[in-house]
Amino acid sequence: MTQITVADAALAFAPWLESTAAELDAIDAEMPLITAQMDLLDAYLPVFDRPVTELDERRIRRARRRVLAARRALANRLNTGGEAA
Repeated sequence: MTQITVADAALAFAPWLESTAAELDAIDAEMPLITAQMDLLDAYLPVFDRPVTELDERRIRRARRRVLAARRALANRLNTGGEAA
């Protein structure tokens, strides 16, 4: 009986470990939404341990609008048969 190590098993599936071109294209198409969501998270993080100021509220509101705009743009691209699928 031969023993198979974890490294041997991982190498057996090596061709499937790399992202395909279609997967990379989908990530690239979603990148504006991902970036907007990261900006929204960056706006929320500072206010977890201190009171929210008016400037914080504005920053969060703007970040939410950017997320919504990015979602709308991605949905419109998907509905019109764009490249993000």
